[in-house]
Amino acid sequence: MRGKHKTKKKILKPDVKYDSILVSKFINKLMRNGKKESACKIVYASVDNLAQKTKKPALDAFEIVINNVKPLIEIKSKRIGGATYQVPVEVPSERAETLAMRWIIEAARNKKGKSMADKLSDELFSDYNKDGSAMKKRANVHKMAEANKAFAHFARF
Repeated sequence: MRGKHKTKKKILKPDVKYDSILVSKFINKLMRNGKKESACKIVYASVDNLAQKTKKPALDAFEIVINNVKPLIEIKSKRIGGATYQVPVEVPSERAETLAMRWIIEAARNKKGKSMADKLSDELFSDYNKDGSAMKKRANVHKMAEANKAFAHFARF
């Protein structure tokens, strides 16, 4: 039987500079090959730069960016009677946060020419203004869900 065992959530420690679990999660998502120190430097430089550009406290500006990018609905494939339907479902808050972070980091990594701190800073600022690549990704997900609204009644199966 599927879905019987629940995994325990890891309890993360807040990051050193901002004492925030959200920033700590973001650092862990950005980290590659266990190089946490470099990920910390990149994130802290980017968030500080975002705070300077927005003239708001760094943590508040970062939370605004994450909340802007969080998706409200997404589509999941459901197989019903031999046919596969793209069914729009509401996104749980934990997954929405994870998707937002993933999209921001992916958008920053896909940019060319600058250091990662600069690329991430630019992406955070453009998402703060609601016109970044991660916001476009969110809009596409919402459009797909809207287009498949006719199959929403399959969501409860």
